[in-house]
Amino acid sequence: MKIQPFSSTIRRKEMDAVLTCMVEEKIGPGESNLRLIQQVKEYFDVDGAVAFRSPSIALKYALKALDLPKDSSIMISALAPSWQILAIEDLGYNPLVLDVSPETSLVSPEAVHEAIQNGGRLLILHETMGLIPNMNAILELGIPVIEDISQNAGATLGEKKTGTFGVFSILGLEERDILTAGGGAVLMAPQRRDWLVLKKHTDVAPSTDILPDINCSLAFVQLKEHNRNEQIRKEMYEMYIRSLMQGKHRSFSQQGDYAVPVVYSFPVVLESGFKDVKQYTSRKEIDISPAFENSVIALREEQLENCKNAKSLLLRCVLFPLYPRLGKNQSSKIAKVLATLP
Repeated sequence: MKIQPFSSTIRRKEMDAVLTCMVEEKIGPGESNLRLIQQVKEYFDVDGAVAFRSPSIALKYALKALDLPKDSSIMISALAPSWQILAIEDLGYNPLVLDVSPETSLVSPEAVHEAIQNGGRLLILHETMGLIPNMNAILELGIPVIEDISQNAGATLGEKKTGTFGVFSILGLEERDILTAGGGAVLMAPQRRDWLVLKKHTDVAPSTDILPDINCSLAFVQLKEHNRNEQIRKEMYEMYIRSLMQGKHRSFSQQGDYAVPVVYSFPVVLESGFKDVKQYTSRKEIDISPAFENSVIALREEQLENCKNAKSLLLRCVLFPLYPRLGKNQSSKIAKVLATLP
């Protein structure tokens, strides 16, 4: 059986938490939701948070709190998940899609500055592949920022965690996010003044918008175990990157001092064709996946001709399996394959 590219790393602790919810017949929004929110506030050091049933619902409430006029232009990364552009359009705004740096997969302050000149009013900053953008330079541009930390929760810049730099931040809890609840998202407000505005809207949210306890119980354990899982992922990453450096391919690199990224899978930017590498890894019983198959550029490739770097990464960047449940034998096998890729 092939080694799969993704795993949610659901262990017995997560299973027990979900089972307890089911046994107690408390599966709708309730105590587990409140417990998750308290844990999020303590872990990220934010003033307030709400857990919703999807990232797009979380974005809807963030935009309500910001009182952004309809038809305003919202800037997003071409490598952001495709739900962002669809939600922006559904909510009556104009998406302004930005190209990325080929070295980091992140939008640059220069790209954001240019987009502001073209009418950008708000930035949804997707912090791709566990990395941290040039946060200070982006914030100095003076526009409101909503962070999307679904792939880099736990990363730090100086003394602060990602998710605490923007006006609001979205922590996705979907299947392939760094933390999962099987679906959903937490919307966070780092500062009290912003939380008070957001709370007026979320206090009247219908229960159908709020994340049920059965999902919250899973997310609670995932966040509790996050640091332990991250340590395992980092050890694997160090082994993988040493192997990759023996060949002609590369991965992304964190830029800037005092930035400590987290490990989200293992992206490899190929210097040869995807088909050849896919065939090689398949023979070695390892399954790889295109890194950005569910991104904005994948959904709107023909309309985004100016996003050349993102388009190149869509075709050339793949994810190799990297998750705590792999174990030593399987991760060592993957490392050997990385060193010998065609």
